[in-house]
Amino acid sequence: MWMKTLASMGSVASFALVASTLGIGGCASPAVQPTVQPTAAAVPEPPSTRIYVANESSNNVTVIDAASLAVVGTVDARNYSTHDLSLTRDGRRLFATNLASGRVSVIDTQTLEVVASIFTGSRSHVVTLTNDNRHAWVANIAEDNISIVDVATFRILGTIPTGKGPTGLTFSRDGRFAYVSNQGDRTVQVIDTASHSVVKTISVGANPHFLVLGPDGRIWGCNTGGNDIYVIDPQTQAIEASLVLGPAPQQIAFAYKGIVGPNAYVTVAGTNEVMVVGNDNGQLQVKEKIPVGDRPNGIWGNSQGTRVFVVGEASNDLRVIDTGTSQVIAKVDVGRKPIRVVVSK
Repeated sequence: MWMKTLASMGSVASFALVASTLGIGGCASPAVQPTVQPTAAAVPEPPSTRIYVANESSNNVTVIDAASLAVVGTVDARNYSTHDLSLTRDGRRLFATNLASGRVSVIDTQTLEVVASIFTGSRSHVVTLTNDNRHAWVANIAEDNISIVDVATFRILGTIPTGKGPTGLTFSRDGRFAYVSNQGDRTVQVIDTASHSVVKTISVGANPHFLVLGPDGRIWGCNTGGNDIYVIDPQTQAIEASLVLGPAPQQIAFAYKGIVGPNAYVTVAGTNEVMVVGNDNGQLQVKEKIPVGDRPNGIWGNSQGTRVFVVGEASNDLRVIDTGTSQVIAKVDVGRKPIRVVVSK
């Protein structure tokens, strides 16, 4: 069933108004009802660990069993240019942006069906769930703003203005700040998540794209229009390190090589490699280069830090890297132009 959404409010002030309207009021308490214990059948089993791949040119999401690496389904996004993915903490809802449609598809991961389609703004690029899992923030490239979506009701609560062409988005470990990369301005903005105001603007490089929160709480990003990555210290809100890798670095994940790490695994589209970056006493350095598919883009590490999953947007596949041996140990065909991959816990 398709959910009807509110129109975007267009201002932080309107966000506050709608949020207060949707808040829990002081209703009278109902009479006490007898406690009913749920039966075993009433409590669904949690889904198995799965890999989800957003295929931009196929307008769909490939679903792969993480244990067997068998494709268990393909979900039609019911929109166009499926680009980014964000999974709820319980693994039961998958939010997918669709660039050409300006919409977010909400997928039920048990039925593998789209249960809602939400228009957020022209060229919706990335979606990230807040740390409390209550809201999904969506960066709209052509509208220079972020739409805030209520995860429970699928309603847009309001928008936050950004720089030109927001393309990347992540949150600090404590949830106090959001980091937004803007390709038009070559900046990363730091947004206070309580007031929705920009507290710092950091100059980065050409066409910054995806951002990711590192295991140590630092914010990592790629200058996709250039050849380098950068690391932002959340204490100073400034770049503390950068490293030249090669043309068109795309996305970053983290994993271990044995007991060494965590290391950053970076897809570099211009060299068709994943580069393994270590941090020794504050100095970033390339430790290894792993050949993968054509134009690697999306990358994700498993929760144990032993596997890295990489999608090649030109080879139309997912490759699995054993981080202990730095070898590709499996390949799975997916849809056309895969951009993003996420893995459930």
